[in-house]
Amino acid sequence: MGASTNKPDQHLRYETQYKLDGSDGIKTLLADYTTLRQRRFLGDTAACDILIDLERAIELATLTGKQYEALRLVYFEDLSQTQAGAALGVSQKNVFKNLESAVSKISDIYYYWASHGEGYGGSI
Repeated sequence: MGASTNKPDQHLRYETQYKLDGSDGIKTLLADYTTLRQRRFLGDTAACDILIDLERAIELATLTGKQYEALRLVYFEDLSQTQAGAALGVSQKNVFKNLESAVSKISDIYYYWASHGEGYGGSI
């Protein structure tokens, strides 16, 4: 996983920008999801690697349906937590709790990968 390109400078830049060893780094990565998708279409292969690993980490994180939907609406569809709550029929506070749980689970996957030399940054 990750680092499949021969442009280590791109990877190093992202490795520094997205400290994927905790929830704050995962939140930063998720907040830049739309930008990374755009960069992928501009030939940024490091962005491709990051997105592939993010999608895999989300799959492995065993999110509940509400956690995934909160994540999707807020980070992938760019809705506010209040708007996501309205779409899901729950409060903003409930969306916040689901996001925190989802990010924690995703962070655990990256932590596991880091300790086993896998995932983004594991083979740089």
